[in-house]
Amino acid sequence: MTGVLGYSLSDMLAVEAAAASGKRQPRAKNVLVVLEQGAMSHVDTWDPKPDVVAEHRSPFKPVNTNVPGIQFTELLSKTGRVADKLAVVRSMFHPKSGANGHPQGTQYMLSGSHPRGPLEMPDIGSIVARIQNSECSYLPPYIMVPGNSEQAKESRTGFLPAALKVFKTGGKDVSAADWQVADLLPRKENADSRLDGRRQLLSNLESGFLGSNRSVGGMQKFYDQAIDTLTSAKVSRAFDLGSESVSTRKNYGPGHRGACYLVGRKLIEAGVRFVTVDVRWPRTKEFPGGGNMNWDHHDFIYSKGTCNLPGASGAGRGRRGIGTWEMMGSTDQAFAALIEDMDDRGLLADTLVCFISEFGRTPRINKYQGRDHWTSAYSIAFAGAGVRGGQIIGRSDKDGGYVADKPHTPEEYASTIYESLGIDLDNPLYTPSNRPVLFGHAGEPIRELF
Repeated sequence: MTGVLGYSLSDMLAVEAAAASGKRQPRAKNVLVVLEQGAMSHVDTWDPKPDVVAEHRSPFKPVNTNVPGIQFTELLSKTGRVADKLAVVRSMFHPKSGANGHPQGTQYMLSGSHPRGPLEMPDIGSIVARIQNSECSYLPPYIMVPGNSEQAKESRTGFLPAALKVFKTGGKDVSAADWQVADLLPRKENADSRLDGRRQLLSNLESGFLGSNRSVGGMQKFYDQAIDTLTSAKVSRAFDLGSESVSTRKNYGPGHRGACYLVGRKLIEAGVRFVTVDVRWPRTKEFPGGGNMNWDHHDFIYSKGTCNLPGASGAGRGRRGIGTWEMMGSTDQAFAALIEDMDDRGLLADTLVCFISEFGRTPRINKYQGRDHWTSAYSIAFAGAGVRGGQIIGRSDKDGGYVADKPHTPEEYASTIYESLGIDLDNPLYTPSNRPVLFGHAGEPIRELF
C-alpha cells in the first residue's frame, strides 16, 4: 500500500526531519486563500485610477479607508474599514507569457509556478500538506470550498502522490439549508458497529507487520485520519453553518459567497492547515442573466444587471455587472466580515489570509464596454500572521497598465506562504524518480509584507 500511494518510510522521515530542522520560525500555523477566480478588475477595486481619461475611467470613485492616505474604490468601502489589517500588493505581474487564460492563470496562482514549466508542479496546498500535514486529525489538510467552478479542476498534485489531492466540499449553494459535505459522511451500511468491526479487522491484519515493517507503520497515521474523519462528530460541526449566531451570518451577508467565506473561517478554526475559498455565485432566479458569475467581465462590466446585453461579444456571457450585490457587493461584505471575525476570535494572529485573483483586467475599456485579460499589473492582498497592515506595496502606472515600482510575481507569492509557515525553502521535495525539486526557489518571499 505504501508503494501504491507513493510514500516510503525514508521519504516520510526525510520530510519530517526537514520540517523539524527548518531554519525559519513560522509566523503562520494555517493559511486561508480567497481565490476570486475570473480575473478581478484591479482598477475598479484595490487600485483606483481617478485621473484616467474619461473614456476608460472606472465609474467607481476612490474612497478613504481607515488608514490615512490609502484609498480603495467605493466597491470596497466595507473592506476599507479593515485596511489597517491589510497589506495590498498593487504591483503583481506575470514575468513571462503563457498564463493569460483562466485555466493557466488559475493553475499559476494555485501552484505559484508557471504552468508551462518543465515539470508540472503541485498546488501550494498539496506541498504544504506533504511537508506539514495538519493539526486537525479528522479533516484533510488541504480543503477547497466549494471547489466547483470551471477552473477548480486546475488544481494539481504534480509529482506528489494522489493522496495529497485537494479535498473539494462541493455544493451549488453553500448557504442552502440542506447543504452538507456528503463525501465526509459514512455510508449508512458502513456506519456504527460495522465500521468498528472493519477497523478491528484492519488492526488484526496489521499486528503482524507493524513490529518489523516500519513503512507500513508510517502509513498508520493516514488510516487513522480516515477513520477519524468517518467517526468524529467534529466533522459535521466544522461545516455546520447552523451553529453560527444570527449576527455572524448577517455580518458575512446572505447567500453563497458569505457562506463560503464563513465555512473557510470555520475550517481554519478547526485547525485545517490550508484552506482555499473558490466562489462562483450560483445560477438563481433572483439574479437573471447570471449563469457563470466569475470576474471575466469582457462585456458591459458596468451593467447594473446582466452583462448579456445587445452588442455583447459573448466572451463575458453569464456575468452580471461588477458593481452588483452578487458580485462586488457580496465580496466586499464577506471579506470585511472575515477579517473582523478572525481578528475577534484571535485567528488572525497565526493565520495568513491571502486574497487573490489569477490576473487583472485591461486598463482600457474595449468596444463591448468590458475589460479583457491583463497580466502586466494587478493587485492581491494579505492579512494576519505578522503581516504589517495598513500599507500599500508597489504601484502600477497612472493607467493601471504596467508595474511602476516593486514588481512581484506568483512565484514570490508562493514563497511568502512557504516561509510564513516555517518551511525551509532549501530542503527539496523528490519526484518518484528521486529527482530533487526546490519548489520555492523561483521567487523570494515578499519581504515588505513583514
